[in-house]
Amino acid sequence: MYGLKTEASFDSAHFLTDYYGKCENLHGHRWRVVVYLEQESLQADGTMKDMVLDFGVFKRAVRAVADSIDHTFLVEEGSLAPATIEALEAEGFSLTLFPFRTTAENLAHWFCDQLVAQGLPVSQVDCYETPNNCAIYRP
Repeated sequence: MYGLKTEASFDSAHFLTDYYGKCENLHGHRWRVVVYLEQESLQADGTMKDMVLDFGVFKRAVRAVADSIDHTFLVEEGSLAPATIEALEAEGFSLTLFPFRTTAENLAHWFCDQLVAQGLPVSQVDCYETPNNCAIYRP
């Protein structure tokens, strides 16, 4: 089995609905995402012969997903009143709406889905909410 690993970071704010603790309040993180690729054989020909994938291609893909939510407010759909969303957007805030609660576990899954949709052979995504706390998703 062959594998690659790269990582990216992004900053964003979120809150957890129905949490009943400090994290139900708006707060931010410097998220760190580590992505692993795995496949049984290396590519047979072309520019990427004897590679799982070119590291440049891999890094750009992971960073593009991270950049798409960097410095945004991650919001679970339905967790804020429509008037609140409108007011935040009118003030110029960047919001990213998700159909799920914005936990590290769900963000790891989302990252995986984004990269698999691009054809990457993702085997695991680690999503660090803090330097010591990490959620893991394996497809």
